[in-house]
Amino acid sequence: MEEKNIFKKSVILITISLLIGLLAYRWGLSFHQSTALSIFFVSILGTLFFWHFRLTFAFLGTSVLLLTKTIDMDHIIKFASLEVILFLIGMMVLVGMLKSAGFFAWIVTLILRIKNLTARRFLFIISVVSALLACAIDEVTAIIFVAAAIFEICDYFEADPTPFLMIAVFATNIGSAGTVLGNPIGILIATKSGLTFEDFLMRAFPVMVICLLALIFIMRGWYSKVLDELDEKIRLFGENDILTRLISVPPARDLKISLGVFAATICAIALHHRIELWWNLEPNTVLLVLPLISSGIVMIWKHGRARNFIEKDVEWWTLLFFMLLFAQAGTLKFTGAADTIAQKIISTTTHNVAALTGVILWISSIGSSILDNVVLVAAVIPVVQSFKDLGISIQPLWWALLFGGCFGGNITLIGSTANIVALGLLEKEEGVHMSFFRWFRIGLVVGVVTTLIAWTILLVFPMYR
Repeated sequence: MEEKNIFKKSVILITISLLIGLLAYRWGLSFHQSTALSIFFVSILGTLFFWHFRLTFAFLGTSVLLLTKTIDMDHIIKFASLEVILFLIGMMVLVGMLKSAGFFAWIVTLILRIKNLTARRFLFIISVVSALLACAIDEVTAIIFVAAAIFEICDYFEADPTPFLMIAVFATNIGSAGTVLGNPIGILIATKSGLTFEDFLMRAFPVMVICLLALIFIMRGWYSKVLDELDEKIRLFGENDILTRLISVPPARDLKISLGVFAATICAIALHHRIELWWNLEPNTVLLVLPLISSGIVMIWKHGRARNFIEKDVEWWTLLFFMLLFAQAGTLKFTGAADTIAQKIISTTTHNVAALTGVILWISSIGSSILDNVVLVAAVIPVVQSFKDLGISIQPLWWALLFGGCFGGNITLIGSTANIVALGLLEKEEGVHMSFFRWFRIGLVVGVVTTLIAWTILLVFPMYR
């Protein structure tokens, strides 16, 4: 049965990809433009149909682009966005350092040391902590450690952890839009657009906070009965002694040093634009180099674990996929296919930036609910860059792409890596299998409301134009 399904998906994948190539050719695109578009869709659909083989499609697709002379090796290397990959490697090493020092277990015990816990206070805490952790590290690491705390508390009170885990995932995806560090699409957009960490703090972070408050309001209403039941159980259990059941991790020497290194890195990243101006460096040079400097210091300090940091904490499978996907997306720009698509879109929006912002926002939001948001954003970036060549102001489009890519991930259970990781933990720890429509009912509300909020802000406030 499984082999039959694989065969069906393969036939559908090949058919759709060939049709896209043929339609593009009939639409007036050249052979190389049609090939670039067709191969890119093979990688996207291959990722959707065969998630575990996504790197295979990236390898094969890039090889075809080279063999057909659609692109050359020099431009493959140029479009692979090695600066983004190196930044992510450095941050992954730093997160590995924090993990080995016990930072996440320690921070969870601090957060839960709040007296007179109530269900609604618990909802507020996990929402805020999930969002802020996503801002500071990344969405996947944040949800792993928040999920551990949720399971511990819900097990203690004999409550269903599913609603609270979903709330944490929604908050994590929203929080990941708050800074450059929260999601790989943030650093990808920053490097392609020239936006700085300060730009994200001034423009993205406030939108994230507003959307987070909207999420908390929605969740309080949607799960009011669940919250009332948890309040009753908390009263029955009496004084909150959850911390006695948790592993207490005191701030030992290694943890203090790790916190110092990470805090110094974050502060320097926040000031990277000022440092670049001071030293007369290219934009985002310091932003991209700082994680490498800090991770290099960490590997000197923890030289005995240096190899583990690189081999176990760096997600090489994902990074290789990103590199080749970025190269394939760059091929769309290289061949001129992205320019043609941009011209078609502009002709339908009559050069109206407000309408164009809405198109990009909703394409990225809906697209991210179906595909991984990095895949979607990598596909749209060449088109956004082409708008600039056509004389369109593209700054609001970058913010539309960021908010749509992050907020749209909440709509379906496969819309974000954090969703998949969290549901995997739920199935493993609690034996609960999430149905598509159980997630979709509330995910659609959260995704649409937060995207509408972002759309309104982008249209109303001139600072985003």
